Amino acid sequence: MHNAGVSPAPRLRALGALAVAALLSALWLLWLLRSAPGGAPAPQPTITILIWHWPFASQPPELPSNTCTSYGVAHCRLTTDRSLLASANAVVFHHRELQTRQARLPLAERPQGQPWVWASMESPSHTRGLGRLRGVFNWVLSYRRDSDIFVPYGRLEPREGPAPPLPAKSGVAAWVVSNFQERQRRVQLYRQLAPHLQVDVFGRASKQPLCADCLLPTVARYLFYLSFENSQHRDYITEKFWRNALLAGAVPVVLGPSRVTYEAFAPPDAFVHVDDFGSAHELAAFLAGMNESRYQRYFAWRDRFRVRLFGDWRERFCAICARYPHLPRGQVYQDLEGWFQA
Repeated sequence: MHNAGVSPAPRLRALGALAVAALLSALWLLWLLRSAPGGAPAPQPTITILIWHWPFASQPPELPSNTCTSYGVAHCRLTTDRSLLASANAVVFHHRELQTRQARLPLAERPQGQPWVWASMESPSHTRGLGRLRGVFNWVLSYRRDSDIFVPYGRLEPREGPAPPLPAKSGVAAWVVSNFQERQRRVQLYRQLAPHLQVDVFGRASKQPLCADCLLPTVARYLFYLSFENSQHRDYITEKFWRNALLAGAVPVVLGPSRVTYEAFAPPDAFVHVDDFGSAHELAAFLAGMNESRYQRYFAWRDRFRVRLFGDWRERFCAICARYPHLPRGQVYQDLEGWFQA
């Protein structure tokens, strides 16, 4: 008599198929868990950013491994160790040190395909030597909104809790300036304003320098602050607007890019733009004749926003890691000068 049961070979094949199906199900479940919100995230590799020469410093600051974590950027390592050139994910060069020849590009040792970042927060008027950097850099870090790594001097962020009271005012207008040159438009405008408006000038130019901790409390006593940029360029809005005026609690009177550009960064009623007036005399009359209720409207933004400054180069360099997955691979700035001067 023959055994009517299933022979061993098909039974083994069936068990094997079940085992494979179970394994595939387990792998599928694991993938779902890792990709689902709140699931176990896949481990991310650390991105190493080599800063070739620390901006404006002979000695870099200490860069512990949690430097970028403190700015809300994970898996990011900043280093100034040039021996890591071959393995760094990107290398940053600050333009001032290239311009003054304090730093030189290691072109001969550059690893194939390694992205290089050109970094500068200066205006085109104070930037020289870009012509010799053709075809070198892949990404740009600057205050320009069309930069690969856009880092403004400041921004408005939602406020939590009530705004602090405005400081008491005892002066009309203040200006802090060190680089005072008659050919600058800001100096020419000041010369035209001064006969019609009381402007107190501080800084090296007036031989009344302010200590670092004295600037904000000094400016806070004034109704207006002359947020005059040293040169007028696309998106060039510096700490003269963010810190010296808005953070101090004075209304900024701005000379820089167009009103439309300022309105991309701040509400239209947060500042006075010099271009809105036909003459310096007209501007002075507007400022001197402003009543209290009109003046207070310039601070309506403080109920909703607070000023956040971005003055630390560590935070600026950590932003490279935050943008890293989205940065264009294979891009090269063949005419960096043409781009920056535009």
